[in-house]
Amino acid sequence: MQLFYNPNIDESTTQIDFSKDESRHIVKVLRKTNGDQLQITNGKGWMFVAEITLADIKNCVASIISKSFVPVGNYKVHLAVAPTKMNDRYEWFLEKATEIGVDTITPIICEHSERKVIKTDRFEKILQAAMKQSLHRYLPELQEAISFNDFINQPFNGQKFIAHCEETERVSLKNALQSHTDVLVLIGPEGDFSPDEIKAALSLGFQPVSLGNTRLRTETAAIVACHSIAFTNE
Repeated sequence: MQLFYNPNIDESTTQIDFSKDESRHIVKVLRKTNGDQLQITNGKGWMFVAEITLADIKNCVASIISKSFVPVGNYKVHLAVAPTKMNDRYEWFLEKATEIGVDTITPIICEHSERKVIKTDRFEKILQAAMKQSLHRYLPELQEAISFNDFINQPFNGQKFIAHCEETERVSLKNALQSHTDVLVLIGPEGDFSPDEIKAALSLGFQPVSLGNTRLRTETAAIVACHSIAFTNE
């Protein structure tokens, strides 16, 4: 069953009026009619089953017939990832990280970043589509882009890692991870973090980690980190 997303509904909602675009998709594309059921999430843990009461191509209406709630897990994943030069690569990361399971994503602007201006409207749509495709009940939070130095000076409770390619002492991320613990991982741009950025992160308690024996693209490194965390918590 296809999943729909509506951030404005909650456990007290009894009826849903779909937008014109969604109504057209439901009635004309999916060929749904009165009495058919739809699954809807608000991206905040709630899943609703609704029955179509008015299959109108311009204003489809459905009544909630059941609902269920899944609380957040016992750990959260925060990926702070430098924007890639090519936008489509970052969009691929957003999609796959959502499918695997990520709670928060922050674009960080680093010394070696080639892209410093981020437009989040399209990113938000990609997160929503990936959430629906993978049947997740929680929509990842996409934070505003922030400079590397400003970001690392923010408080964070949990394990903090910086993944880089410098030939200095590092441990494997998969060996450093603790299960059921909040995790923050910093992933740098195509040119990697600068030595000064690495030094600054280490001074603030970030642990230097490796994501394998090969040099990974930014978006690949982020997915490897995301999957390693998910695998550790299975």
